Amino acid sequence: MSSPRSALPPPPPPVEIRSWPDRGALLADRAAILGALVKTHLGPGRLGTLWLWGALGALGWSMIGTALITFEESYDVISAIIGLVMAALGAGALVPAVILVVVGLRRDGRIRRLLTQWGELDRDPAADAALRLPGASLVWLLGSFALCAFGLYACVAVPAGAVRGEDTYGLMALIMGLGLISWLIGLIGITKAFWHRRWVLGLLRGATVPVPPLISIEDGSHR
Repeated sequence: MSSPRSALPPPPPPVEIRSWPDRGALLADRAAILGALVKTHLGPGRLGTLWLWGALGALGWSMIGTALITFEESYDVISAIIGLVMAALGAGALVPAVILVVVGLRRDGRIRRLLTQWGELDRDPAADAALRLPGASLVWLLGSFALCAFGLYACVAVPAGAVRGEDTYGLMALIMGLGLISWLIGLIGITKAFWHRRWVLGLLRGATVPVPPLISIEDGSHR
């Protein structure tokens, strides 16, 4: 099985070793690679995967938050053991979710660099218009905006309305943690939708697209 890194196409070859027989062949390869990269970056599968990672992180934090509530309210050994088990299970779900999100951000950074490199290789406005994907961008934007709105509400409005003596610190930590996860996942989605929009506009204008990702974990390797 190929790794996610090897599944991505290579960057364009340097000028001195390019072997396209004519401009038509170059544009055909460019269009095929850009189309595949755009679908990989903004396809519905990527949105579902991102939300799945967010749901896994939310599940993990729910278990950790439940453990915090148990520790806060328990006065016996059995409850403390249950809390420890819940915390361990929660960490077992939360840590992989964080790792998967970081890996996804690194992969998105590589995809964005490839999109910029292949886009700057030449210009083909007629073919590039098919890369706009307005429907997919709108779905990413609206769904991610809803997650951000829920996250901000959970992080700000819910704690502000907490009643002393009724709402415990553990419960507030649980709600705010879920809100933070929702906000971060939504912010990643909004960033991807806006980056794609800016990239497409630059591509159709025929201008260079120096658009660094607003949220990315750089690869760290220089090739």
